[in-house]
Amino acid sequence: MKRTVAVVTLGCSRNEVDSEELAGRLAADGWTLVDDVEAAEVALVNTCGFIESAKKDSIDALLEANSLKGHGTTRAVVAVGCMAERYGQELANALPEADAILGFDDYKDISARLQSIVAGDKHVPHIPRDRRALLPIAPADRAESRESEEFTRKRLGTEPWSPLKIASGCDRRCSFCAIPYFRGSFISRRPHEIIDEAKWLVANGVTELFLVSENTTSYGKDLGDLALMEKILPEIVAIDGVERVRLSYLQPAEMRPTLIQAMIATPKVVAYFDLSFQHTSPTVLRRMRRFGDNEKFLHLINQIRVLSPEAGIRSNFIVGFPGETQEDFDELATFITQAKLDAVGVFAYSDEDNTEALNLADKVDPDVIAARLETLSSLADEMVSQRAQARIGENIRVLIEDAELQEGRAGHQGPEVDGSTTFIGTDFRVGQYVDAVVIESMGADLVAKAI
Repeated sequence: MKRTVAVVTLGCSRNEVDSEELAGRLAADGWTLVDDVEAAEVALVNTCGFIESAKKDSIDALLEANSLKGHGTTRAVVAVGCMAERYGQELANALPEADAILGFDDYKDISARLQSIVAGDKHVPHIPRDRRALLPIAPADRAESRESEEFTRKRLGTEPWSPLKIASGCDRRCSFCAIPYFRGSFISRRPHEIIDEAKWLVANGVTELFLVSENTTSYGKDLGDLALMEKILPEIVAIDGVERVRLSYLQPAEMRPTLIQAMIATPKVVAYFDLSFQHTSPTVLRRMRRFGDNEKFLHLINQIRVLSPEAGIRSNFIVGFPGETQEDFDELATFITQAKLDAVGVFAYSDEDNTEALNLADKVDPDVIAARLETLSSLADEMVSQRAQARIGENIRVLIEDAELQEGRAGHQGPEVDGSTTFIGTDFRVGQYVDAVVIESMGADLVAKAI
């Protein structure tokens, strides 16, 4: 008897891949995937557990799905994803509206789990644990302990681009981040798995591949080759049908000249650098358990732009981290002014469970954090607008994603989080690549004319 399920995804591109892998398992076992939660027996909500605002969005999505029960088809609301894994039993106690809280270990048996829940069986939620303990400490020892899994994925959208997960977990110990705790230690996928999935994505309508992980610059270290990314990029772009490849989640402290060169020199790999700076004050960065400073980061940016002046560079920053002084904040603001980034995300610090920063002294007053957030966000918007304006007259290649709005993305614009490029008076189709020249800018967004 066929069951219907709707998958609701919150959070990052890595979550989107997880959702499509879950969808693939369910479809293979006879479930029918539907887009509308109201038409589904099971609402499977893939939650985000990164920061407070993301957790709130996840809870709202679960409550919204729960409100449909008893009024139509929906019979069960099930939480999966990072927040579900991170809190387990605690989330189940706090949110009885969810019929079940499933952890990562439930994914391989997701069909059986959902069938049991629909049948009315009680699912016992897991007790969260530090998933770093599940793999050997030494990266080189992890390859042997890694289980090979049969590829399973089903596309849930029709966009001409798609995230492609190259690794999972993280070995860094940033004091504000709980991701390693609930995602586990860093482990790379083997090159042939990535190539095979890339071919499958192309066969399913994808022409731009977005390589995602928690830390892309670490790819290959557990396979004995830290330069493996430089070697696999030519293989990916050689796949018939691949038009564009971009990398994400690059750690500044791990950027190496060979990787910069490969990203700029390999045909079809766009010069797009998603660099996770987080702050520029050396004092704050050390408390964050990170490395670098204003001078080192500007030098990295200069290295990139010497090789590719039109390269896109984006980053995220945290304001109000414990111990951040006005001088630290001013140093960060100076960097934002000097760096001329293409996209900037600014976030207010918030205490997170299972992080070192939770217990740090010298917490910044919430009102001060709010003021700094507003100030830096405004400055970032202004600097990003100036960077976009400087691109007027520049030649770009745009992937059309919205036929009605005649809107798409140039190489320096990442999916969903960066600006976009619009054409006026044209009739391009979704998936088409258009060579164009920038004629106007509006904030981070561009207006272009086809060449």
